[in-house]
Amino acid sequence: MRRGIAATALVAGLAMTMAACGGDGGTEGAKKGSGELSGTVTFWDTSNEAEKATYRALAEGFTKLHPKVKVKYVNVPFGEANAKFKNAAGGNSGAPDVMRTEVAWVADFASLGYLAPLDGTRAVENQVDWLPQAAASTKFNDKTYAVPQVIDTMALFYNKKMLKEAGVQVPKNIEELKAVSAKISAKTPGRTGLYLRGDDPYWFLSFLYGEGGDLVDAKAKRVTIDDASGVKAYKTIKDLVDSKAAITDASDGWNNMQNAFKSGKVAMMLNGPWAIEDARSGAEFKDRSNLGIAPVPAGSGGQGSPQGGWNLSVYAGSQNLDASYEFARYMSSASVQQQTTEKLSLLPTRLSVYVKPSVAKNEMVQFFKPAVDKAVERPWIPQGNALFEPVRLQMANVLSGKTTPDKAAQETGDAYRKLLKDYK
Repeated sequence: MRRGIAATALVAGLAMTMAACGGDGGTEGAKKGSGELSGTVTFWDTSNEAEKATYRALAEGFTKLHPKVKVKYVNVPFGEANAKFKNAAGGNSGAPDVMRTEVAWVADFASLGYLAPLDGTRAVENQVDWLPQAAASTKFNDKTYAVPQVIDTMALFYNKKMLKEAGVQVPKNIEELKAVSAKISAKTPGRTGLYLRGDDPYWFLSFLYGEGGDLVDAKAKRVTIDDASGVKAYKTIKDLVDSKAAITDASDGWNNMQNAFKSGKVAMMLNGPWAIEDARSGAEFKDRSNLGIAPVPAGSGGQGSPQGGWNLSVYAGSQNLDASYEFARYMSSASVQQQTTEKLSLLPTRLSVYVKPSVAKNEMVQFFKPAVDKAVERPWIPQGNALFEPVRLQMANVLSGKTTPDKAAQETGDAYRKLLKDYK
């Protein structure tokens, strides 16, 4: 969305108002006369069910370092977090001091004046230790508005036992995926090769990148979703379902996918490091070694998967900024990142953590780190998160047969040009 002079002035005024009025943080100042941190830091954590106990324990561990600071931990479901934060921050009531923000949210929140700039604060010390691609998502207008906590990408999760029983190898491309799925179904009737996430556009990106495409070209300010590669990506997901290589569901896709994979109803799914612990909780993976991880099957343009992850941002209206900066620094520290990898197999954003023996030996890190290095960087623009909704709508239309891939790509492109006024 284009932002004119009046809108910019409004955001600046809003940021000043929030800074004066404060948010949902502590009622005390961040430091007493002795310089000791005190008060309350409210932390909104967006981790999933399999992760949240670990994150809560780590967050509350901050009080061991700063006994006079109380950490108020709140787990906010990912699907609700973006809108909930905007409503709280925009209304100056109930926003957290620190939030675990998806990488695409940072520029959006910062453009609205909801995030505190972190340059020159304790939160962003030792930036030379950050992975460059993780650091990219923390910036807006050449200022830093977040610290990187976790980086990730997509991969093909597969059931080693099911593939072995069907006498097939891990598919390297879409055509092989269809052939492997057919053999799995023939060997074990009632089972399917792949669960295709039909309700979440993030999963669509691997098919789009696999055709050599992208949503937009942010540098050239050009919409690209409706070119030939976008059409091919929509055709791919339609063909996978129509050929019965994959099953899908337009509602509650996450739970349906996880349950199908964990129970052995499907042999494969596309997912990321955030799903490792939940997948291993299933009956099919009581033997943890049965979980296989491989690159996303390539499309006609090669193999591609999106760069994702999570950052930590500080609310501009926090009443306890100093403690919030320190908390963000702590939660993104090498020590906490190492513990996160050890407990959840999530990927650190600090170079120094990868040399730790417990991290270097983690088999999931060994696979996902090279995959992250090859992942496609998403457009870090304020409208980046809003680009997903038009794709979600058209995925549903394509998979249900309500529209064609060509029309879906065209409709998505038209929606983007309405959203991005200065894009061609």
